[in-house]
Amino acid sequence: MKRKLAVLFLAAAMALSAAPPIPVIFDTDMGNDIDDALALAMLHSLESRGEIRLVAVTVTKDNPWAPRFVSAVNTFYGRAGIPIGMVKNGVTKEEGNYLRKSIDGGRYPFSNQTEDAVELLKKTLSAQPDGSVVVIQVGFSTNLARLLASPGGRELAAKKVKLLSLMAGDFTNHGPEYNVKEDVPSAKKLVADWPTLTVWSGYEIGQTIKFPARSISNDFAWSAKNPVVDGYKNYMKFPYDRETWDLTAVLAALRPDAGYFTLSQPGRIAVDDKGMTKFQPSVGGRDRYLIVNDLQRARVLEALVWLATQPVH
Repeated sequence: MKRKLAVLFLAAAMALSAAPPIPVIFDTDMGNDIDDALALAMLHSLESRGEIRLVAVTVTKDNPWAPRFVSAVNTFYGRAGIPIGMVKNGVTKEEGNYLRKSIDGGRYPFSNQTEDAVELLKKTLSAQPDGSVVVIQVGFSTNLARLLASPGGRELAAKKVKLLSLMAGDFTNHGPEYNVKEDVPSAKKLVADWPTLTVWSGYEIGQTIKFPARSISNDFAWSAKNPVVDGYKNYMKFPYDRETWDLTAVLAALRPDAGYFTLSQPGRIAVDDKGMTKFQPSVGGRDRYLIVNDLQRARVLEALVWLATQPVH
């Protein structure tokens, strides 16, 4: 199966080789769950394949070890120079289970250098071609809402962003989803004012696709140590399979034509005061959400594991 998948990925890479790499901004609440770390590993794999350029990472978890862990992962994958933006006065200030534990004590080098998240977003967007940037938000909407509220921020997003891919919401009406309910005002600001197309990977998507513990044990054997693997093993008692929420938002954003997911009809998403997400179909609507069937789930999992576990190039 892996050989077959390798052939498919090679074909996809050849098809994309003529296209310039997509500039990507990754907005994450790194540390609240381990799927953020696996999603970041995916992005490094996609950059190594020439499909993207990770031009910035912005953090919405208000703990200093969150950007340090991002820096450790970027450095491990040979891209220490990627700028990191940090939220100010954000939510979830606790350290979490794996951030410091995985990288402290000299096990992995990291930088303490960060920039203000909103200022970095504006600087990074300004430097990219019009209509080229894919923003992937897998945490809270704090940074993007503040971008929209800043002078010229909404206009800049409208000019530079091609797509906003989010891991947020629940479109099966199970209740408020974590990334929304932790900062409801920012989520409401985002859905009210975001100016470009959005695709939402709801809670129900990643919940049904589990990253296998056996992959953590076996598929990272190319390195004696890896901050993503250490983070995974520190997050919960190992072995365990973990939901792939954030990874699905990456895959949907950057492989949109591969048939991994089905998109809902266009419409508009609203967020209520409790953090519930509601979708209203509308012709020409800005928002769509992901749908996945059993056959697609199997393909998605293969792709996620393949991309997240690729060696450093």
